[in-house]
Amino acid sequence: MADAGPARVPTLEAIDEKFGPPEQTDQPSGYFRRMVDADWLRRNGVYATLALLIGVNVVITDNFVSSNTLRLQLVQVAPVLIVALGMALVIGTEGIDLSVGATIALAAAIIPLYIGYGAPGAIGLALFAGVVTGSFAGLLVAGVGVQPIVATLGIMVAGRGVANLLGGEIKSIRDPAIVSLGTDSVAGVPYVVVIAGAVSLVVWGVVRHSTYGRQLVAIGGNKRAAELAGLPVKRVLATTYVVSGVLAALAGVLLAARSRASDPTKIGLLMELAAITAVVVGGTPLSGGQVRIVGTIAGALLIQIIGATLIAHDIPDSTAQMVQAVIVVAAVYVQLGVRRANR
Repeated sequence: MADAGPARVPTLEAIDEKFGPPEQTDQPSGYFRRMVDADWLRRNGVYATLALLIGVNVVITDNFVSSNTLRLQLVQVAPVLIVALGMALVIGTEGIDLSVGATIALAAAIIPLYIGYGAPGAIGLALFAGVVTGSFAGLLVAGVGVQPIVATLGIMVAGRGVANLLGGEIKSIRDPAIVSLGTDSVAGVPYVVVIAGAVSLVVWGVVRHSTYGRQLVAIGGNKRAAELAGLPVKRVLATTYVVSGVLAALAGVLLAARSRASDPTKIGLLMELAAITAVVVGGTPLSGGQVRIVGTIAGALLIQIIGATLIAHDIPDSTAQMVQAVIVVAAVYVQLGVRRANR
């Protein structure tokens, strides 16, 4: 039997002649366009929405464009922004901190108990409470390996309980030095706004220009790769939760100073929701690896103005909370769209 010889591989021309050339579609360009649109929305949607909301309020809300309204909105958003900045760092590591509201309550409960040591002593102990709660969270997450949502949920429950034990019923705060933090101004700018602005600037500088900031982003992007590269993963994670705790405690001090009272059962309630909303809406992905400080500031302002708009038009506060929940879901949906488009 004669050898048939090696099998002949059909050429591309032969395939085209038999089956026709492959159909040309616009899928790649459409795919690219969808990816760009989703990414643009994640990065800039908060700024466009904030500008639109301000424009709408200028038209429909009485006295919206006034110095008193501007001052009120900035004073109210300052504690939320401070907490959100710490939350942004935690989310940048692919974590979450649900204990910030309890830390606020704990710090506020400590102030009237230790006001006899003077304002610096009381404030210092309140901030130390943030160090303690943040250290516990960092120990559980970085040291033990507990999932961040589980670790901080436990601290949230325990911290609120400790705050209630320490504070009990509402206690008034009359120390002039502490009250001035929530009521006085410098050059016409309230102290709380100055403090929030200073914290924002420091956190932005740390994220953009420090070794710690670069390590934080690298760990959030790929924790295993960061470990293999020799980065101090556990130390960075623990430090991040401590920073979040201290910033939450600072917000508690400012809230107590502004209200001139400490109510551990109510102060800081749902603050974690407001902070997470500001961070996610601001463009920081829950998957970690990025921290958008300017976006977080815009997100906090957006949430504040939405709430103020609803209140100005006699819409219940419960509706504002539902709006926040919808905004979070929408922002996460946009982030998922970007991730799918980038795959």
